[in-house]
Amino acid sequence: QVQLVESGGGLVQAGGSLRLSCAASGGTFSRLAVGWFRQAPGKEREFVSAISRSGEKYYADSAEGRFTITRDNAKKMTFLQMDDLISEDTAVYFCAAVHTILTGFTRPRSMDMYNYWGQGTQVTVSS
Repeated sequence: QVQLVESGGGLVQAGGSLRLSCAASGGTFSRLAVGWFRQAPGKEREFVSAISRSGEKYYADSAEGRFTITRDNAKKMTFLQMDDLISEDTAVYFCAAVHTILTGFTRPRSMDMYNYWGQGTQVTVSS
């Protein structure tokens, strides 16, 4: 069983930056693909970014050019560097993971691709 814990959220002014971290335990991290999703008040959870086992990266249009996803297999962590933040980025950010050796990372942008989820970390961007 894989456990995920997010950290790094907080309050930041528009134009600022935050770096979210997702720490994994209970499994072989290098076998996991990892995604980031977010949920704003009153809205559905949406895809933000993902990274495959081999390091292939995926971004939502809203994140492209502003956010950067990376992974450190030795530390069993994934990072989401968020720059040039805007008020629309305010949300709870969730880390998610899935083993993809057998299935492949076929739907990185879909919530149902993932079977492990963290509890989330709040990001608030003030304008």
